[in-house]
Formats: sequence, C-alpha cells, structure tokens
Amino acid sequence: VWEQEKDPTFWNTWAQKTLKNALTLQTLNTNKAKNVILFLGDGMGVPTVTATRILKGQLSGHYGEETQLEMDKFPFVSLAKTYNTDAQVPDSAGTATAYLCGVKANEGTLGVSAAAVRSQCNTTKGNEVTSILKWAKDAGKSVGIVTTTRVNHATPSAAYAHCVDRDWYSDNEMPAEALMHGCKDIARQLFENIPNIDVIMGGGRKFMYPQNTSDVEYPTQPKMSGTRKDGRNLVQEWIDKMKDKKGNYVWNKQQLLSLNPNNVDYLLGLFEPSELAYELERNNDSDPSLTEMVDVAIKVLKKNQNGFYLLVEGGRIDHGHHEGKAKLALYDAVEMDRAIGRADLLTSIHETLTVVTADHSHVFTFGGYTLRGNSIFGLAPKVSDADQKPFTAISYGNGPGYKIVNGGRENISTSSHYQAQAAVPLLSETHGGDDVAVFAKGPMAHLLHGIHEQNYIPHVMAYAACIGQNQNHCMSSGGTVGLQPAFSSMASVLAVTRFLW
Repeated sequence: VWEQEKDPTFWNTWAQKTLKNALTLQTLNTNKAKNVILFLGDGMGVPTVTATRILKGQLSGHYGEETQLEMDKFPFVSLAKTYNTDAQVPDSAGTATAYLCGVKANEGTLGVSAAAVRSQCNTTKGNEVTSILKWAKDAGKSVGIVTTTRVNHATPSAAYAHCVDRDWYSDNEMPAEALMHGCKDIARQLFENIPNIDVIMGGGRKFMYPQNTSDVEYPTQPKMSGTRKDGRNLVQEWIDKMKDKKGNYVWNKQQLLSLNPNNVDYLLGLFEPSELAYELERNNDSDPSLTEMVDVAIKVLKKNQNGFYLLVEGGRIDHGHHEGKAKLALYDAVEMDRAIGRADLLTSIHETLTVVTADHSHVFTFGGYTLRGNSIFGLAPKVSDADQKPFTAISYGNGPGYKIVNGGRENISTSSHYQAQAAVPLLSETHGGDDVAVFAKGPMAHLLHGIHEQNYIPHVMAYAACIGQNQNHCMSSGGTVGLQPAFSSMASVLAVTRFLW
C-alpha cells in the first residue's frame, strides 16, 4: 500500500475532487455534433476493460488498479444488451448491424434485418438496412473506417455491406448458388456500395486481388496471394478512380507516415493480406499502430467543413481471447486506449461526440484473491487448496487452455504468451453473453445512460449529429443548423408524445 493511501485525507480529497467535477456535468452539452467517432473494442467486455486498466498502469510502473484509462475519463457510461435476434450469446456481425445500422439482426449477417437468413442469398433483397456511415456520407460528412482486422471483417463490413454471410470475404469464399443469385462478396461491396468512402485502413489485401496474384509484401507465400475468381484488381480500380481526386494507396507504415494529410482527400491503406499483427508482435518498422492510423485518419477527415464520422476497431482483442491468450488481447486493448487518447488531442469535446464500446464480451475473468499490484498475468498468491497446484489470476470459462496432465490440472507457470487455463475444452474460446459498457463524451453524450439495447447507440449518435432518420429537432439559424434547446415548454413535450403514439 502506498503511504498516502493509509491516510483518510487522501481518499476524501480525491472523492471531493471527483464530486466537484461531476457537478459540472449538470450543465448538459446539447451542442450539435459536427464529428462523430465510434471506438469499437471487439470482444472488450467489462472484465477486459478492468484488466486493461491494470496492465496499462503496470506498463508505466504503477500498481495498476488505480490507473485511469482514456475511456475511464468519459463522463457518461451505460450498458448495452448484446444479444442477436437469434442468439443469446452473439457474434460480431449481428452486433455490428445493431450498433452501426440501428437494427438488431441474426448472427453472421451484415447490414440486413432479421428477416434475412444466414447464408441464404435470396433472403438479402428487400431486407437491407443502412448504416450511420452512410447517413453521415449522405449528409455531406467525410467518413472513415480504421481497423486492425481485415477491412472486410465483420465489424467494418456492417458499415457498408449488405451480406447474409460474414464469411463471404471475396467471391472465392462464396457458394456457386449465391453468386448465381447475384449476391456480391464483401470486398466488392466495400468499393461499390457507398462511393468514395474517404478513409479505409486495415488488413485484407488478398481479397482485393485476382487469384494467384503474389502479395507485394510476401511474394513467396502462396497463402498470402490474391483470392478473387472474377479477375478484378479492386485496389488498382480504386487507384485509377481516385488518381485525380488526391487519392493515395499505401501498404506499409513508411508510406502512411510520409503522407501530408493536407494533400490527401482519399486514403486506402491495406497493411496485411489478412489481419494486422497483434500489437505485441507488430513490426514497428513496417506496420502502423492503431494510434498512428487513427492520427492520419482524423487529420484527413477533419478537413471537411461539414465534419466526419469515423469507425475505429480494435479488432484483435477478440482474437487474443479466442486463442485463450489474454496477453495478446490486453496489449491490443491498451493500444486502442492510446488511440482514444490521440483522438481526444485532435478533436474538441464541444463539437465531437465520441463513443467507446464493445460488440460483445468473452468468457474471460480474473480473480483468486491476488494482492494489490500483482501482475495481471501473474499467479494467485496461494496454490489451490483442492489440487495443491498454482493457478493464474486470469482464466477462461472455456477454450484451448484446458489441459489434463497425468489425470489432473496442468501445473502452470507464467510464460510469455501463456494460454490461460479454461474450464471446458474448446479449440476456440467463445464470446460471453454479458452486457458491455458504453462510454460517451461530447454533444448529447448524456443520452447514453442506463441500460439499453445495443441498436440504440447509432440512433443517439445520429440524433446528436443531425443525420439519419430523426432530424425534427435540428433547426436553421443564420445559416447554421443547431440543436434546439432541451424542451422548453410542456407544449413541445406533448407534441413529441403525440409524435410517438
């Protein structure tokens, strides 16, 4: 224990300072949101947030528990219910449709309502739903997608695609029947559905190139080569289309960081054939970090006088958990928190609504009566009183970390990428069904309060920005559109009540 923590004055002073800050929130920020940013930590349930906080503090030489993440500083926090229309424990596609399109959907489906059936191409037509990225683009804002996964992975795809199967990355992954019925692969939809998405950054290069086209970075590795059967080179098509529009295609860190954002209106960055590397394994010379990508994205997007919408995904938090390797997951979550901090420096809380949330949780937990400042990856202080073996604080409800050695639990120690122990053996650890946190700051952030359905999120973001379906509250005055003051009279409350009936 720190000496100062033994003194009640320390805790009382800190709490009073927090109270003083909280009292300022009684004056609500009802500005119109010029800019809207959504940070999505894929698989970042509440236990992951807590463990990330401890890790970030420990990386700075502190105990960790008392650390404040960037997302911890957001004034408003709520919970989102993550279930899919057909699943108690959801997947990343159905959830992405909820927090991007405002409509809950079936697992495995993207940008379509629950009337669409997974993998059945002929249920697509007529069931498409549009995303807040499209609403923003239609309103004249610049829009961007930044992810550490492939750009046609579940989370980013729901921003632009209408697809009954999240696995249809290119036409190579689609059944003949779906192609025959006219369904389009997700990579193609990225470039065709919403023309001129201003910034696209992530992985997924191989899905953009014709089959057997060698990858620019890994020319001798066939599994990194192009996958497309239709012979199209989607990257070259984009380059040709954007050549007179200040468009830049980059595929490594040096190219990205050598750009002057003032001279770039459109940016396509594809840094790996598939997923980007985990932050813990990233090549700092050739691969950009999420923070570096977000920095360039905002600098390009904020040039638009009408503002921007940006979707940022820390997508590999989820993958680390699926592998049962909490260290990979948590380092990626720390990096996403750094990116949140960078976005804060580049924007103003007066005109930018920022929301941080997760699509779903994982069956990740930590406990074991560990002492203050115990390494988040460390052992519990005492061995098990049931099998007399040590155990780590971190464990998983299921996953690849289940091992029986000589008829009992494996005698573990802490190794670098250790696979944390799991109660049920599975090749891949599963998502969790618990609610996830939604952190919000900026204009109308107070509308994200309490416990809500996940699909409520984009409705709030659109309302704050005066885009999408509900713009009754937006008014023009002197050429500028602003949010009307909060209901000033009973008459307006009655008018809204009538509108809802």
